Amino acid sequence: MTDVWDAHYAAGKNFSALRDTERSLIAEHAPVPEGGGRALDVGCGLGELARHLAESGYEVDAVDFAPTALDRAALAALDRSDVQPATPVYHLLDIERDGLDVLASAYDLITLRLSWAFVHDRTRVMNRLRERLRPDGAVCVITPVAEGVADAKRSIALDEGELDVLCAGWGSAERYDADGLAFVVLRDPVAAPVACAGKKRPTPHALTGAGVVVTDTVGRILLGWSVRGVWELPGGKNDPGEGFLEAGVRELAEETGLRAEPRGARLLALLMDSVHGIPRLTGAVRVDAFTGEPTVTEPELVHRWEWHEVADLPTLPQPLFTPSAHVIDTVWPGLLAGLPPVHRYPVTADSRSDPAWSRGK
Repeated sequence: MTDVWDAHYAAGKNFSALRDTERSLIAEHAPVPEGGGRALDVGCGLGELARHLAESGYEVDAVDFAPTALDRAALAALDRSDVQPATPVYHLLDIERDGLDVLASAYDLITLRLSWAFVHDRTRVMNRLRERLRPDGAVCVITPVAEGVADAKRSIALDEGELDVLCAGWGSAERYDADGLAFVVLRDPVAAPVACAGKKRPTPHALTGAGVVVTDTVGRILLGWSVRGVWELPGGKNDPGEGFLEAGVRELAEETGLRAEPRGARLLALLMDSVHGIPRLTGAVRVDAFTGEPTVTEPELVHRWEWHEVADLPTLPQPLFTPSAHVIDTVWPGLLAGLPPVHRYPVTADSRSDPAWSRGK
């Protein structure tokens, strides 16, 4: 993706210009605090918004992962040095993959203009950004909306469901129109205990299946945002004659494109609860090794797959699918509080511990 955008800017192409309505909304809803303020512009591209914030009086850090974009942004700032009292400080940074140590510890304003739709692990990234937000600060997301773009450009826009997810977990979430763009102002992050929820009555079935905990090389857990409005682990029902490990790795491949071998997976426990009066049995499967990258292969079931920090799970602003919460509690006991009742039958000796979580505590 970095190469694609770098080639875009190297070819002399631009981005949609900052609109007067955006300038007016920023001035109204995110003015520079008395005595000065600091702003972070994420996905700054050619730096137009960053320069505007600097002209307004903010001390600005601007980040992008495309080197050519930052080169052009720096040249544009030099061209305007006669009228701009301060210029942004540009950082070559992939907000999803790189450490954030080069950034300031606190900002009054964080902006993401026309970039949020391209962020994959949105929940994790937003958690890390709002950790750098001052108590009275604001996050401003400016984005096209799906209903306002052609089908071929759907990937650059957010639909109403995605906007709802963006606004969850904030004490204040205000949305304005900026000539067809959604201008979202988020304030007062709220860290409430994550809730658990079901996903409607299932089709009558011998409800047996597997939930798969898979983590990346730094210990992040993979969760999918379901079309039914919950986060859930990869997994699903057993096929006839199929064991829990086989079901787990098959569902992992079918739902996410990640490949694993049953012999490289572990069955940690059997979990029994009930839903709508139907007994439900879930095998808690741990996958330690896999190949591939998470991909949405069943969009009718899952909108997106994201890697989450384990430490963020207790305060997810959206609910966890109940069986997934029980499987997570098997791998990291005590992480999630107030879970619905379940009968847990450990299968392996190490079912109550996980080294990755121990290191993070």
